[in-house]
Amino acid sequence: MNIRTISLSAAVLAAALVLTGCSGSGNGAGSTGDGSPSAHVSSATFNDADSDFAMGMVAHHEQAVEMSDMLLAKDGVDPEVVQLAQDIKEAQGPEIETMNSWLDAWGVNTDMQMEHGMMSDAAMAKLDAATGEEASALFLEQMIEHHEGAVSMAEDELDQGNNPDALALAQKIIDDQTAEIASMQDLLETL
Repeated sequence: MNIRTISLSAAVLAAALVLTGCSGSGNGAGSTGDGSPSAHVSSATFNDADSDFAMGMVAHHEQAVEMSDMLLAKDGVDPEVVQLAQDIKEAQGPEIETMNSWLDAWGVNTDMQMEHGMMSDAAMAKLDAATGEEASALFLEQMIEHHEGAVSMAEDELDQGNNPDALALAQKIIDDQTAEIASMQDLLETL
């Protein structure tokens, strides 16, 4: 073997190792290191429940971010409620990106509208119009209801889903949002 062949072989091997490292495991399951599912998902390991969960939860999370943005734009809101709204945005934004990447990998048509546990237009308008302490309480009441819808959707995914990453995210949503519901209920009592 000459030097050129050895160098080319080494380059091909290095590229293969890099690509293998980026692809995750054979079933697409992966982790970001903090227990959160990774965005790298195999298109071969999902069912209708997984795609319905991801589509529905993307819309659900987007509405939670919208509700948080409404609250964050207001003056006179309880500082703990402001922090909660910021925490919700920071947690749900990356989950939206992850689920959208799954849907892309799965080749799922995302033009369908999923309306699981969503706040009505009237409820959103009421939150938008609320001010100060009224906005704090209304946000908490609505977000508790919103989170309860997300927990229900995640429980359905655990019962019917197939994709390991989607199942892991469903459990994370149940754990995180159940804890946030308890915190919001406690916070509501102090307002």
